[in-house]
Amino acid sequence: MNEASLGKLGKWANGHRLAVIVTWALFAGALGIFAPRLEHALSGAMWEVNGSDSLAAREIIDEEFGGMSSQSAAVVLQSETLTVDDPVFQERIAAAAEAIAAEPAFGPAVQQLGPDGGTVMLQAGALVNPTEAVRAAERLNEHIGELGDETIAVALTGSPAFWGDFNAVNKEGMMKAELLTWPVTAVILVMAFGTLAAAGLPLLLAGAGLISAMGVLYGITRFTDLSIWTLNFAMMFAIALGIDYALFIVSRFRGALHVAPNDRGGAVAATMDTAGKAVLFSGITVLISLSAVLLVPIPAFRSMAAGMMLAVGFVLLAAMTLLPALLGGWINRLALPWHSAGEHRSLAWERFADRIRPRALLLAGLVTGALLLLSAPLLGLETGMPGINVLPKDKQARQGYDMLAQSFGPGGPGPIQIIVPAGQDAGRVADAVSGTAGVAMAFAPQPGAAGASLITAIATTDPSSKDSSQLIGRLRDTLPAGVMVGGPVAENYDLDQTLRDRAPIVIGTVLVLGFLLLLFALQAVFIAVAGVIFNLLSVGAAFGVGALAFQHGWLAGPMGFESQGYLTSWAPLFFFALVFAISMDYTVFLLASAREHYERSRDSAEAVRGSLAHTGRPIVAAAAVMIAVFYTFAIAGPLPMKEMGIILGTAVLVDAFLVRLVLVPAVLYMAGDKAWWLPRWADRILPDVRFAH
Repeated sequence: MNEASLGKLGKWANGHRLAVIVTWALFAGALGIFAPRLEHALSGAMWEVNGSDSLAAREIIDEEFGGMSSQSAAVVLQSETLTVDDPVFQERIAAAAEAIAAEPAFGPAVQQLGPDGGTVMLQAGALVNPTEAVRAAERLNEHIGELGDETIAVALTGSPAFWGDFNAVNKEGMMKAELLTWPVTAVILVMAFGTLAAAGLPLLLAGAGLISAMGVLYGITRFTDLSIWTLNFAMMFAIALGIDYALFIVSRFRGALHVAPNDRGGAVAATMDTAGKAVLFSGITVLISLSAVLLVPIPAFRSMAAGMMLAVGFVLLAAMTLLPALLGGWINRLALPWHSAGEHRSLAWERFADRIRPRALLLAGLVTGALLLLSAPLLGLETGMPGINVLPKDKQARQGYDMLAQSFGPGGPGPIQIIVPAGQDAGRVADAVSGTAGVAMAFAPQPGAAGASLITAIATTDPSSKDSSQLIGRLRDTLPAGVMVGGPVAENYDLDQTLRDRAPIVIGTVLVLGFLLLLFALQAVFIAVAGVIFNLLSVGAAFGVGALAFQHGWLAGPMGFESQGYLTSWAPLFFFALVFAISMDYTVFLLASAREHYERSRDSAEAVRGSLAHTGRPIVAAAAVMIAVFYTFAIAGPLPMKEMGIILGTAVLVDAFLVRLVLVPAVLYMAGDKAWWLPRWADRILPDVRFAH
């Protein structure tokens, strides 16, 4: 890529604006036809580890035991005044069994009486894959709910019901978030740009990228399952990054147009060779960070990462082609009273940079100390898979779960399912299970259709507790080789362990690739190393705040959720990749501007001053939009979305206002020309990338 290639592309797109705009309108319009269907095509399941013992056990149970695995459905009936033998209770049981029988996705119901005499569970095996089982539970939910009254409570529970209810909660939260996000974002953009015309461009870019991505994702669902989370994360990233990229490019264009008001093409070329190049490298960094998540063998994770990569890719493509075509003098129309189309270089931010210089060491120390202090809660970080309390108390899956725990004991809602291969003594295995600390009871072995045996055990503790998780480890350590421990608790255990084991690999991959990209883009060793370290400080501070908010429950009351006593297991790995990607967004934009000024002046102090003067306003505006988007999703969404929204929103807040606007300038001032040093051998290897137009 030569120095002016992006400038030439932008100038060409602007010169052929009608063709580019019409092409994008047809492209996004065609894909947009399918976008509304995506939500109903996504899966609420897919939380499993490929190649794990628990997944292998589930597959055997589905094949040999009529689908009575963790994906089975359970209808719980409970009365405080009637016994199970009461005719009214028997009529209700028969009605529930009839409702189950009418749903072809589930097999015949097996009845199990609770020890309290007033509870019965009807368990029906899943005859379809987990995705279809969730959809069947959504259909069955309403019919089962209608059977309950003040005398007999009736609720559909189990994994398919859990994900069905979660999907409903998630949909409601997403709708609220969307209603809040767009108006708040529009207000921030109008305040940032001062003209209604310019403020509309970021929203247009984000919308074009998101609609295109949703249409393609719907096409993918015709061939393979995608997690319901794919839409959540794709939507947030498309909105946040699309607006970020448009802000950076439009702000740069307005400055270039102010200098040469009669040379629109030249202004577009200058914009794309500078801000456009920074956006391109930023987008590549985001894609690299997300690609590392594909190393995790969990289908839900991979589909989420792939969905976000697709959304970011479309937004980036639109930023490189559609946005340059739309740029013109018209963006200064519909100006508001405070609007100023003045010099791109902000005197206020230049003065801010000048104030940092004599206090560089003090400010660097204070900011670093504050970030390390915010990161301190990570020393006691606990993680675990989401428990039933992520659902509101009025959802059937949670009500049924609570009824099972009340009647069958704390471990009743999450039975441990142990598969004994043909040829092994299932009786001895059952005795070993019964004698394991933490097991309340173990039922007699059931023979399977192909010779395997199934032993169902109930733990003495809640399925989401650390004690139940440790029990899975003890069983696997003590039971004979070849015996597989499965069930919902074991599946969560495998998910948690896999995420812990893969976290260092994913984090290491993201850090190395982030360093290499910064070295490639900015041509400076110190800058590349410092950029990674600065990002780690932002990540640590964001996760420290997340631990206080959710593990310690500091925000439980204000935000209306029940603390699980830990962060969700996927947070350290998955959110790290997201936070690092977002932090790199600001890193690349600020340091690319610094590089541009250093290439022109060869003055390290002017590089700092000029970069802040040119990027301070768009960074603040972009950060404000991202913070609004993420915190809005945190307010409106279910618990996992709250975790993500708070952690990502805090990361942007810390990264933009402390790291990028204070710490980075202070460190660059102290480093001087050494910040831009590059060894001769590296200079010979790396391609010549320049930002000065």
